[in-house]
Amino acid sequence: MALDAATTALLQGLAEGGRPPLHESTPEEARARGALLTALIGPGPDVASVEDVAITGADGASFTLRVVRAQDEPRGIVVYFHGGGWVLGDLAGHDTLARTLATRTGCTVVLVDYRLAPEHPYPVPVEDSWSALTWVDAHRSSLAPAGAPLVVVGDSAGGNLAAVMTQRARERGGPAIDHQVLVYPITDADLDRPSYTAAENQALLDRQAMTWFFDHYTGDRDVRQHPEVSPLRAADLSGLPPATVLLAPHDPLHDEGAAYAAALAEAGVAVDTRTVEGQAHGFFTMLNILPGAAVGMDYVVGRIASVTGSAVTA
Repeated sequence: MALDAATTALLQGLAEGGRPPLHESTPEEARARGALLTALIGPGPDVASVEDVAITGADGASFTLRVVRAQDEPRGIVVYFHGGGWVLGDLAGHDTLARTLATRTGCTVVLVDYRLAPEHPYPVPVEDSWSALTWVDAHRSSLAPAGAPLVVVGDSAGGNLAAVMTQRARERGGPAIDHQVLVYPITDADLDRPSYTAAENQALLDRQAMTWFFDHYTGDRDVRQHPEVSPLRAADLSGLPPATVLLAPHDPLHDEGAAYAAALAEAGVAVDTRTVEGQAHGFFTMLNILPGAAVGMDYVVGRIASVTGSAVTA
């Protein structure tokens, strides 16, 4: 199926802007471009409270978590790792999404503003994500009632970090994670899969951009084979939390996301997968821009509700 009309129009509008492609941009230029999309998305719903908390990473430096509460008695905790190829993305760019998730799931959402490459290459984003997860675990009682489930969610590079966190938590005996939601995740450093080379998949993200992201994240190609960069390469995927995997058909990352879902299922992990037709990489976060984002959000909210027992709200 071809790209839907809304995505096609968005691509045309971006092309008319006359900006160089991502792989010819500096990280600073690319981050400025992301701010334009944030403006198009617009503000999220009103919530009960939003609090930015500074925590300390493994190297002693600080970074920020944004804690979004939509109600007084949250039904669970969602830790959200944003996408952007480990180079792009910030609290402002995912604030609307965090507010929407909090409002619709009834969960406290903790948005992780991990430090970015190339200023902070691998393993800093992984270590920051781990520091965030352990902080949440230590503060569960202040984030949700006792016994409330903990769900990790991430899109793209954030999906990569969410998957890595579940593997690390299993290896280290906790924190206990009840579910993982992986939205078109990066799971492997193999850029020669068919979905990477298909001409129809070079839309909002292409193979050259992914090469640019990996080069900024880790210039050491041997390191890219490590499961904390390529979680699909883990020797054992058994014992991980049940998973929800959301994919786009017109996405260089489609095949590795599908492969990770299949590998999880083969290892005995309960997996629910959906591909939203007509969509390209990045659609999930484009609330108020792409209708496909609403379809993806409905699916993710429903899957989280199946864990928390909360009703799905519109």
